Parts: sequence; C-alpha cells; structure tokens
Amino acid sequence: MTVAATGGTASKVLPTAPALTRRYKTAYGIGSMAEAVVISSTTQFLLIFYNQVQHLPAGAIGLAIAAGLAVNGIVDPIVGSWSDRTTSRWGRRHPFMFAAAIPVAVTFWALFNPPEWPEWGKLTWLCCFNIFFQQALTAFHTPHLALGGELTTDYIERTRVMSFNTFFLWAGDTLCWLTTFGLFFRSSASYTNGALDPSRYAAFSATTASLVLAILFASSYCTRSRIPWLPKATPGSGAFNVRAFYGDVRQALSNRNYIVLLIGALFLSLMQGVRGGLWIYTATYFWRLTSAQITWFALGSFLSYVAGSTIVAPLHRTLEKRWTGAIAVLVYSIGPALPLTLGYFGILSSENRLLLPILIAFSLLQHLPYSLLTTTVFSAFADIADENELRYGARQQGILYSTQTFFARIDQAVGAALAGWVLTLVAFPTNAVVGHVPNAVLNGLAIAFVISTVPGLLAAISYAKLGVSAKSHAATRSALDAR
Repeated sequence: MTVAATGGTASKVLPTAPALTRRYKTAYGIGSMAEAVVISSTTQFLLIFYNQVQHLPAGAIGLAIAAGLAVNGIVDPIVGSWSDRTTSRWGRRHPFMFAAAIPVAVTFWALFNPPEWPEWGKLTWLCCFNIFFQQALTAFHTPHLALGGELTTDYIERTRVMSFNTFFLWAGDTLCWLTTFGLFFRSSASYTNGALDPSRYAAFSATTASLVLAILFASSYCTRSRIPWLPKATPGSGAFNVRAFYGDVRQALSNRNYIVLLIGALFLSLMQGVRGGLWIYTATYFWRLTSAQITWFALGSFLSYVAGSTIVAPLHRTLEKRWTGAIAVLVYSIGPALPLTLGYFGILSSENRLLLPILIAFSLLQHLPYSLLTTTVFSAFADIADENELRYGARQQGILYSTQTFFARIDQAVGAALAGWVLTLVAFPTNAVVGHVPNAVLNGLAIAFVISTVPGLLAAISYAKLGVSAKSHAATRSALDAR
C-alpha cells in the first residue's frame, strides 16, 4: 500500500507503508470511543441534570448548551485548517490529539459539578464550561477524523477503516449507556431513574472523565507509529493564518459533492439536536422506563452495529455510497419516531407488558442505519479529499471534515435550543414525578419528536444526490498517480 503526500502541485508517493493491520485500525478507532462517551453523556444528561436536578428553566438551559455548540462550529474549521498546515516531527494530527486529552476530561467533569451559585451563576457556569468542553473535544475529534481518512487511498479499504471508527462510536455509546443506567444512575426506592438523584453525579463525572483521558491518550500514543507514512503539509502552502484559512474553506466549498454532504448534515443535525434533548424525557416520563430497563437498549445497538460493520463494505460495492447513505438516512429518520407515533394514538403504552422488547426491536431501526450512515459519510469525505487534491494540489482532510462539522454544530445548537423550547412550550414541570405528568404534556413531547422526522427526510434527498462512486474515485486516483 502506498500513501499519497502532496508536494507543490504534484502528488508525491511515499515508500510502501507497513500493512494497515486490524490492531492499528483498533488503535485508531478507540479514539472515537471516548468521543462517543462524552457526547452521549452530555446529550442525554446535561438538559435533565440542569433542569430536573439543578432546577433551572429548560429554555435557558437549551440556549446555554446551544451557545457551546455554536462557538464550536466556528472553531472546528479553524482547527481543521490549522492541522492541515501543521509541520512537526509528530505530523499534522497528533500534536492536537495529545494536547486535547486533559482539557476534554477536566471540562467534562466541571460541567456536572457546578458551584452552589444562584440561577444566573449556574447558567453562566454551564454556558462557559460547555464552550470550553466543545472546543477541547474539537481539538481531538477533527484531527482524529482527518487521520482516519489519510490511512489509505483505497475506495473500499477506507470504508473498512471508517467502520472501525463507527464500531467504536457504538462501543463508547454503549459503554456510556450501560454504566450510567446500570451503575451510576441505577434505580432506587426513591428514584426509578437514578439520573434524577443529585448524589449520583459526582462519581459519574469523575469516573467518566478519568476513563476518557485514558482512552484519548492511548489512541494518540498507539497510532503515532504511522506518522512517517502520513501525508505532510503541502510545501509552500504557508503557515496557518486568517487569509490561508479562508482560502482553505473556499476550496472545500467549491466541491459539488461536498456541498451535497453539507446540506445533508445540516438537516440531519437539526433532527438529532431535537431528539437528543428529548429522548431521556420520553424514556423516563412517556414510557416510564426504569434505569435497569433502559440498559437493555444496549442489546439492540450491539446487534445493529455488528451488522452494520459487516454489511457496509458489500453495500458500497453494490449500491455505492450514494444510495447506502440515502436509504440509511431515510430509515434512521422514520424508525425512531414510530414507537412514539403508536404511543400518541394509544396503540402502544407504558402499560403494555411487551413494551420493552417492542422498543428494543424498534431501536434496530435507529442504530443500524446510523451505523451505515456514519461509515458512509466519513468514507465519502476521504474520496472528496482526493478530488480536491487533484484540483488544487493540496491535501485538505482536516478542513473537509471540520467544515462539515461547522454546519452540523450550528444546526445541533439550533436543535438543542429547540429541545429546551419544546419543554417550555408544553409546560413540562420542574421537579416532575414519573406517572404524574399530564398526558397533554407527554403527547406534546411525542408530537415534537415525530415532527423532527421532517428534516431527516430532507437529508435523505440530499444524500441521494452524492456523485462519488467507485468509478469516479478510480479516475481521480489514476490522475493523481499519473501526476
């Protein structure tokens, strides 16, 4: 295998690199595990922690969370462009990955340990530390994604690399799921959902922060051996500055396939932002699930991600990345909304003895398509980087991944704010007691969750217009090799 590096307007082929082994792919993938742990934790618990445990207004919490995501959206492309232009003995990506580990852990812990300040003080704490946390996570996440896209130039092998990334995203999400609901927030006589118990958050935040620190450092350290064979910063491209940054963004946005993925991410993130904030409320108050019952959803996600990592490469060979992504988004948008639709019409309720296995079965329609979608999109970005390298003579893996994240974060910020707004609109009570929330309020949550399907359907239409294929990629690589 050869790894292309760029030099001036030509593509320089480095000596044959060692085989990209399963062990190395695992070392790369575990970095995503830490990302999934902290994102899942903050998405599921920040809103309910500050609303139901710290007793702050949901609307204000949504805006505070949105602020962090919005600032992150601006910083993400900066980190991507900066890492693309970085020259060091540690390569382009690893200096950022190593530097981010401690800040991610510290700011995550701080989010769930606010001081005993008045309401405005706690909201300020949430807003500031969420901003710090999001930026620290970006410093690892963006270069890490770019690293994955640079490990191989093969159309299908990229899919395999990114399937490891997606699998460990599942592993981190599942680890978070099992440890939070099965250990830290397990049910007690006083709290059927332990996430409502203020005393549980100290151990949860300290343990999670320590685990994340260890994983981030391990992934960075164990992938450093690949640095000599990774693409280097383009000679003559200059150091990172404002003018260079805008030039990088302009080049990235000139690619039609990239715009297609951005539009899809825009709509998809809006749906995810709303659903991410509301899910724990629907599970706890609409379905009245206990913490122990919620842990069983890990079974559905396990089956889905194992299946997804197995079939994604064959799907890319037969359906191409275009239709794999479009169909996956379609199912991912509709599937999770079906149970709440049935619940709204009284067909499915918390009184149903088979409720838990039914919900777990429906969860397959969430996790399997999301697994396929994530791998597909990350793999397609690497193909688009080839197209831009051919056109501009520069390898822009970081800016391509990060500009996409810019739009995704801005949109997630809107979604998070909308989730808080929904809770305000339906008059969801602070200090709510399971089983005593009015049906009108619960139905309002269900309606909002179902309506969030609409932007997902628009995302599916966008992904169907992706023009990257095995044929186009082969032509691009041939042109690069000839140059």
